[in-house]
Amino acid sequence: MDRADVHDLLIRVSRGEESVEVALSHLTTGPLTPGLATDPDRADGFVDLGFARVDTHRGMRTGDPEVVYGAGKGPRELVPIVEALRAASSTRPVLVTRLSHDGEVELRAAIPGITVDEPSRCALVGEPPKPMGRVAVLSAGTSDGPVAAEAAFVARAMGAVAVRYNDVGVAGIHRLLAVAPELDAYDCLVVVAGMEGALPSVVGGLAGVPLVAVPTSVGYGSSFAGLTALLAMLNSCAPGVVVSNIDNGFGAGAFAARVARRSASQAPAAGAVR
Repeated sequence: MDRADVHDLLIRVSRGEESVEVALSHLTTGPLTPGLATDPDRADGFVDLGFARVDTHRGMRTGDPEVVYGAGKGPRELVPIVEALRAASSTRPVLVTRLSHDGEVELRAAIPGITVDEPSRCALVGEPPKPMGRVAVLSAGTSDGPVAAEAAFVARAMGAVAVRYNDVGVAGIHRLLAVAPELDAYDCLVVVAGMEGALPSVVGGLAGVPLVAVPTSVGYGSSFAGLTALLAMLNSCAPGVVVSNIDNGFGAGAFAARVARRSASQAPAAGAVR
């Protein structure tokens, strides 16, 4: 059960379509009131697989489900975790990041209907939620593409529209200026760059939109595997720029989706008086 499920449940209670007792039974199947759950296997809000405790309550707490980090997991770990998350919610897809080739083979064999995005090495089991809000993902160069692809895929999986703007780095700044007028139409920007990491500062000076910068480990020796870009972004003189970890497209995509969903949910209806 996640927040969308709780919302629908409370609407049914308010309409008299569901009893308070049934609603209470649903809501207590989680860690908020331990000991009262009707399903002992999920009384603590997680499923204990022995080697992992899969958080089935995160969607209710944060609005986003637990995500499976695929790197370092063998098929005996990856498949049961994904299956446990699938069983925990009828409305949320399961997102897997940093999926290895072997992991992809095992998931495809065990679970039908999996969607794998090769550039980002992310996978989705189930359909993404109805999108709310818009995210733009800008990348400085094609070498930054995998991280940008991860950010865009995660943002879509977490309920936002995500649009890519590729190869708009500052070495040919006219490429960025050509798309700059479009950026104010988005609720959040994700700007991905390696080398000296200048692109987020430039974008932050052109658009008044919340912006999360993502340094990548792309560059020659003195880039120090992304450290130079990270420090440059942390020291940005443009306001409204926050910084993700090196190569962390997942964190940036999740952040951007949350901003976009909240912005869309609070936007006034057409013709409404504020």
